[in-house]
Amino acid sequence: MLYLKNTIKRMHFIAGALALSLVFSACDKNFEELNTNPNAILRVTPDLLLPTIIRSSVNQVMGDGWGIGNIVIQQTAKIQFVNTDRYIWGDQSGTWNGLYTVLRDVNNLEQLSETAGQNNYRGISLVMKSWIYSVLTDAYGDVPYSQAIQGKSDQRFTPAYDPQEQIYAGIIADLEEANNLLGSTEEVIVGDILYAGNISRWKKLANALHLRYLMRISGRQNVSAQIRGILGDAAKYPIFESNEDNGTLRYLPELPNQFPVHTYRVGSFDEFRLSKTLGDKLAAYGDPRVQVFARPTAASAGSANPQYAGVPNGLDDVAALNYNGGVQNISRIGNLYFEGAISERGLNVARGYIMAYPELQFILAEAAAKGLISGSAKAYYESGVSAAFEMVDTNMPAGYLMQEGVAFQDAQSLERIGTQKWIGLFFTGLEAWFDWRRTGYPALQAGPSNQNNNRIPVRFAYPLSEQSLNAQSRAAAVARQGTDDINTAVWWDN
Repeated sequence: MLYLKNTIKRMHFIAGALALSLVFSACDKNFEELNTNPNAILRVTPDLLLPTIIRSSVNQVMGDGWGIGNIVIQQTAKIQFVNTDRYIWGDQSGTWNGLYTVLRDVNNLEQLSETAGQNNYRGISLVMKSWIYSVLTDAYGDVPYSQAIQGKSDQRFTPAYDPQEQIYAGIIADLEEANNLLGSTEEVIVGDILYAGNISRWKKLANALHLRYLMRISGRQNVSAQIRGILGDAAKYPIFESNEDNGTLRYLPELPNQFPVHTYRVGSFDEFRLSKTLGDKLAAYGDPRVQVFARPTAASAGSANPQYAGVPNGLDDVAALNYNGGVQNISRIGNLYFEGAISERGLNVARGYIMAYPELQFILAEAAAKGLISGSAKAYYESGVSAAFEMVDTNMPAGYLMQEGVAFQDAQSLERIGTQKWIGLFFTGLEAWFDWRRTGYPALQAGPSNQNNNRIPVRFAYPLSEQSLNAQSRAAAVARQGTDDINTAVWWDN
């Protein structure tokens, strides 16, 4: 009897084990199917990369414009936490980290599109790559370029810093290649939040940027033939023809595509005010764009005679808060760049900036004034001024172009061009700063309480993290370029 019971137990155990084995076998057989998310993205494609590339890079540069670009170029000024306005800059790693992060996606887009033979996507990747690297090198000087973004592919974690001259040669070559690639294949562009897949406009942007960067290095190299070559072949090298072609990102009323500053706290926004430098210039010209760039002072708002008043850059905290009788007498930044950014007019004005038609016209005006190209510098200049008004949805007053300080004069052509270009580049990220460093227009002076020996900074110091993560490459760049501080000019600025 005992033997029989034990035999039955063994049979039950074997049967159970067999059943369990069958269950596990079935589970193993269907494991991959059961644990696969049918909605998961298993393969990255260009259309998934492109919107993030555009949005992230443009937002990074717009944020840099708000936090430091508008300040250093004296379009805005601070009344609280004024270290930035006094050139106590500290570690400026945000631009570096943010843009190199985006460049990983740009590199992936370039490789994917090249493998697939999708020249339109590849051309767009080269345009974005060129613009992003230009911001990095213009902000810092020599930066990782030829060996950058190779950590995953080549295990290269300490890339060399390329001399800026070589970086610019690469940028210009890439824009030439982008012009040749765009339109040479027929794939439809998806995910394009800048131009909605309009390849002809991407091509115009490539060539407009090409002209910007040729002018950027014109103090170091003779670029006349290259500029003439682009302008002399409109069929091969189309460029911006109006504000319709602008490389500016139109934000949306809804997250995550809103104008970045729209989401800031009111207190943070109100630390920034109209700069007296810009405010006084606009007042001297009777320029109505002040009503876009700023608001009437709180003390005069709603009155029959609203006042626009700026605060000098570079004051200490106490002087800034008490200037002109207090903050009620200092203009805040225009509402279209904050709460009004999601209004219909705000969506047209507060845009992310890569490059636009007015800037191109000022570049051509300068080139003509310097004899680099033929054509009328005056005509290009006046076209640029008119387009700059249109770009911020403001009517240019009759007679504006004829008044003192604005009317084009050969003897003062570069000063007039530079000043109007500076006004037109309001809130365009760091571009106004880069261009001012090259031209010296308008004439700016460091604020009275600046902490940089009365010098306006001309670059960012390298991120502190580079001293530990890439010390040898950084040291070689510093030895070649000069002291790693905010007063060492970059190659094209020497």
